[in-house]
Amino acid sequence: MRLGLNLGYWGAGNDADNLALAVEADRLGYSVAWAAEAYGSDAVTVLAWVAARTQRIDVGAGVMQIPARTPAMAAMTAATLDSLSGGRFRLGLGVSGPQVSEGWHGVRFDKPLGRTREYVEIVRKALRRQTVELDGEHYRLPLPGGQGKALRLTVHPVRPEIPLYLAAVGPKNLALTGEIADGWLAIFFAPEHAALSLDPIRAARAASGRGAPEDPMAGFDVNASVPVSVAADVAAAADPLRAYAALYVGGMGSREQNFYNALARRMGFDEAAQRVQDLYLDRKHREAAAAVPLGSIDGTSLIGPIERIRDRLVAYAEAGVTTLSITPTAPDLASRLQVLRDLVDALEASGVGA
Repeated sequence: MRLGLNLGYWGAGNDADNLALAVEADRLGYSVAWAAEAYGSDAVTVLAWVAARTQRIDVGAGVMQIPARTPAMAAMTAATLDSLSGGRFRLGLGVSGPQVSEGWHGVRFDKPLGRTREYVEIVRKALRRQTVELDGEHYRLPLPGGQGKALRLTVHPVRPEIPLYLAAVGPKNLALTGEIADGWLAIFFAPEHAALSLDPIRAARAASGRGAPEDPMAGFDVNASVPVSVAADVAAAADPLRAYAALYVGGMGSREQNFYNALARRMGFDEAAQRVQDLYLDRKHREAAAAVPLGSIDGTSLIGPIERIRDRLVAYAEAGVTTLSITPTAPDLASRLQVLRDLVDALEASGVGA
């Protein structure tokens, strides 16, 4: 298992700190630094800046939103970032959610599986410098009856295949990820419930002949995003993560459609997931954070003393995680930098490092 770093969203007043974290992760040998986007900072600009200030660490979009860009634009961006970084770019894609897709980008959130499949097909063709043509349900290139012509990407990416990841939560999207992607961007991954997510991926890879005959997951990167909070007391370590968990379980989506709330229910937190969502949507954010069960946070995060975290790393590796991308949580930059260093030592001591 390798270590990665989540830089999250940019523009919250912590830009210099995030860059310092990326530079230190590069020095420590972390494999990848991911940047996210929602409806604030975009991931692409951030990754270009991070790539310019680092030398070895990969830079990954976690994720570039599918409704925000045409697939051809996503391919152009990926090729450019791969070139500028010297072959260090990883392309993560995700459909976002109905609120952002329809409210911010003006793109209907319908048939996300079919849209993603066609999107990835166009991106793959473009990055392989094939002539891009597709007569799909969601994308038609060139447009029929017009003056457009089938084109080919004019630049050459550094690598013949840029690693492509999908962010997926639901079973059908997980199966699609196993079928067409090179890796999975996982959030709220709990080793004890790994089969909920990895079984659909594994089955889809086996059915599509990907990986190796004896191991369909061979060559596939399971990248789990995990918050880290180091403290002597486990409950105290969980407290800084409560607002983050409540935002996703309660506020990322509508009452009718929230992928993270559904995941929490599949993990056995049905009653708590309902209460957190009810409180959050009633704008009782503090109460929602307090209602997140400690067991839920503990199962999907690395919290407590560093010795406990070291032992927990073994569980993640044994569950099938190949890249553990951490979000260090601490009150100041110096403490967050120390978390990066502590995790390197903990991974080495655990014996599961790649």
